[in-house]
Amino acid sequence: MGEKDLEIEETSPPRREDETKTQVGKVKKKKKVKAEKRGVCHVSRVPPRMDHVKLRQVLSQFGEIQRIYLVPEAAAAQMNRKRAGGFRGQAFSEGWVEFTKKSVAKRVANMLNGQQMGGRKRSSFYYDIWNVKYLSKIKWDDVTDEIAQRHAVREQKLALELSAAKRERDFYLTQVDKSRALSSIEERMKKKQKVQQESGVISDFPSDQFAPKVIRQFPQKKPVADQAGKLKPSLSKDVLAGVFGGQ
Repeated sequence: MGEKDLEIEETSPPRREDETKTQVGKVKKKKKVKAEKRGVCHVSRVPPRMDHVKLRQVLSQFGEIQRIYLVPEAAAAQMNRKRAGGFRGQAFSEGWVEFTKKSVAKRVANMLNGQQMGGRKRSSFYYDIWNVKYLSKIKWDDVTDEIAQRHAVREQKLALELSAAKRERDFYLTQVDKSRALSSIEERMKKKQKVQQESGVISDFPSDQFAPKVIRQFPQKKPVADQAGKLKPSLSKDVLAGVFGGQ
């Protein structure tokens, strides 16, 4: 009896692990089923002064909202807007809204797209127009993957721009250093030549070394259109006299 009890005690932990695995699998399955029932809408334009809190307040009256993500405005566009005297707060370019039900997402997109936002007349986006589209067969995971891909492309582009700017800066600095070195050498040689001329010593440097640089000019061909008028055949005076004088 003691050995059987020991065997039962040894085999009991794997059963508990199996039970936990099955429970985790059931939870994942439930989450997947819930995610399949959800619908995603794309807001292609977010008005100024509107954030995710205000957007949720406006759209939650049509149905339950699960998640919202708004893309921040680009730094260059934000700087230009501030310089022009526009809205100085955080603005967003586009966004995605996930509704609990697909039917609600479709209804919201069909009902609001192209319509005036309305609300209170004092609202800063009262006269703005909704740009909402329902994304068929698109889940929130697809949206996050798209956002991550855009972020990676943006980071790669930024890295390329920074490397190009660094190369230009390095080239400019090298050219500046070369120019300074050449100018200092030229000044030293001029001083040395001047001292030798004052002391009567014949200079070893050629006199034309510091002569002004000659810009070579090459003759350019004239355009064909200008020569076309000169190449036109002209009637001789005898022919004209024969035509008009013979009458």
